[in-house]
Amino acid sequence: MKLMVNGVETHLATGGKEFDASLPTVLFLHGSGLDHRGWALQTRWFAYNGFGVLAPDFPGHSLSQGEPCSTIEQSGQWLVDLLGAAGVEHAHVVGHSQGFLSALELSRLKPGAIKSLTGIGTAAAIPVNPMLIDTAKKSAVKAAEMMLQWGFGEQMHMGVSPTPGMQPIAVGRQIMGANPLASDLQSCADYSAGDDALSHISAPTNMILAGQDKMTPLKAGLVVAEKLNAELTVLKEFGHMLPIEAPKQVLVALREFIVSVEST
Repeated sequence: MKLMVNGVETHLATGGKEFDASLPTVLFLHGSGLDHRGWALQTRWFAYNGFGVLAPDFPGHSLSQGEPCSTIEQSGQWLVDLLGAAGVEHAHVVGHSQGFLSALELSRLKPGAIKSLTGIGTAAAIPVNPMLIDTAKKSAVKAAEMMLQWGFGEQMHMGVSPTPGMQPIAVGRQIMGANPLASDLQSCADYSAGDDALSHISAPTNMILAGQDKMTPLKAGLVVAEKLNAELTVLKEFGHMLPIEAPKQVLVALREFIVSVEST
């Protein structure tokens, strides 16, 4: 669906059903250079099982208009504005990689907006090699190629795909190569407020991490899980791109957690 946020047209996937703000909302936040398509399986299940689903393209990404957010702090404020425009008071927030950092800023700005928080393939800080940022400034396609080589586990590089007829590495290259990857990476590199944000979170939390993650190493995600006393799932045979690399496993962990929160 299309939604005007601060006067700018924003695209949001809704899982194949019309969004209903009266239902419990699940907000899916994509990682650097990605978009709503990374959540295809997860959004559909929640939309057809009693939830309202919002999976936005962040500003300047894919089908959303506007300039990309230049900082994680700015993206947090944008999420506050997005929820207001959608008529949503609080949501189960799910963030992959950079999307989790944006969720942390949302929690700092509007704690009541977080009904539950799930981080996927992420940490409280995401350092980025300056050479990768420089490459992304010159060519998002080349930087995407580098990230995709690091971002998937061994099985994916051997041609194994969770979706018959689709190769996630190739799809990722197409999406990331056309999005403001340099801006996203710089935002991650500059963000330093994650630990402080963690200390103020009181909502139920969940971490879904990857054993072969070379971009946000498992040990960094485990530190977040411990600080939050979060429910924890470690998918040992997969890499950083969990939502598209292990979509079924991610969905199982997500739905068990979110349904349990809703039932309490």
